[in-house]
Amino acid sequence: MKWNLPNTLTVLRLLAAPGVAVMFLYFSRPWADWFALALFIGAAVTDWFDGYIARAWSQESKFGAMLDPIADKAMVIIALVILIGYSGMNPWLILPVTVILFREVFVSGLREFLGADSGKLKVTKLAKWKTTAQMVAIAVMFLATGLSYMETGRPPRVGETHLPDGVSPADLANHAGLVLIWIAALLTAITGWDYFRKALPFLRDTHDR
Repeated sequence: MKWNLPNTLTVLRLLAAPGVAVMFLYFSRPWADWFALALFIGAAVTDWFDGYIARAWSQESKFGAMLDPIADKAMVIIALVILIGYSGMNPWLILPVTVILFREVFVSGLREFLGADSGKLKVTKLAKWKTTAQMVAIAVMFLATGLSYMETGRPPRVGETHLPDGVSPADLANHAGLVLIWIAALLTAITGWDYFRKALPFLRDTHDR
């Protein structure tokens, strides 16, 4: 492995994933939410830069290709688990998160089963949009929890407004985050089915080919 800039950014993004959880261990809220949001956004930005730099500087490597999706999934899964736990177990959040987590586990297991053949199933543009949608949704949800704790001292609740004459910034962020997470879940389910459909020829027994 070469310690070039793209690989270094990918490793830092991987380390940032558990770092988001650490923010809630050492800081009180809403500071933990703000620090987690900043760390998550910083890591998400590197997801674009490391790939761009690797292509532009001809520094693409097998190590980077292997670690990049792992770092993405670690960021998304850890952040979603934190949001579920600190959002008061919001049922409107639990369902789309379940779809996302199920797809990621299912596809990861499918890739492991396919082994060398998994490399023949290229990442689609829709899958990249899926990852982007997940990260944007998570960032907005962290914003919503941070704003809610500043306004009320507790997580946002479904259908609740904090201002008597309209919605507050926390309400707007919470509603926007829920819409975005449902969109991300839909894209996640579509790309998961697409990956499974493309993998079917490789799942047949030898005598069936």
